[in-house]
Amino acid sequence: MAILPLLLLTRIKSLCLSLNNYLQFLFMMIHITRKEHFNAAHRMYREEWSAEKNTEVFGKCANPNWHGHNYDLFVTIKGHVAYTTGYLMDLKELKVIIHDCVIEKLDHKNLNLDVDFMKGKMATTELLCMEIFNQLKTPVEANEGVFLHSVRLHETENNSAEYFGD
Repeated sequence: MAILPLLLLTRIKSLCLSLNNYLQFLFMMIHITRKEHFNAAHRMYREEWSAEKNTEVFGKCANPNWHGHNYDLFVTIKGHVAYTTGYLMDLKELKVIIHDCVIEKLDHKNLNLDVDFMKGKMATTELLCMEIFNQLKTPVEANEGVFLHSVRLHETENNSAEYFGD
């Protein structure tokens, strides 16, 4: 008779440890970042300013013949790791979302003339970063438990902007 309670206690302890492991797994917040790349041209200028004023404020970026960058884009999502799959989101799905919503619209395009979500906006890295975030938020967050944490955009090796959606 003493063996039965001991086996029962052992089994209960095992179940509690399994439940504890599951709960810890369930509440682990993780951040995952996907890197993409695109090339685009732009020009920074204000129509209402003279060429001299544009050059004074924007320097070489006001070149009337445009200039381009090789952009690196970092998209970070966050959420809880799924117990069944062991990951937050299938990164192949994230790649497709980024490609369809952003890269396809930006790669080898003129940001001032060709990109619908940049129409009427100054084509700075800061504003482009914010607009990319806006393009990605809804499709990324259509995945249950997945949240768009940030978008970081590198215009050059030394210059970048990061936006958290606030």
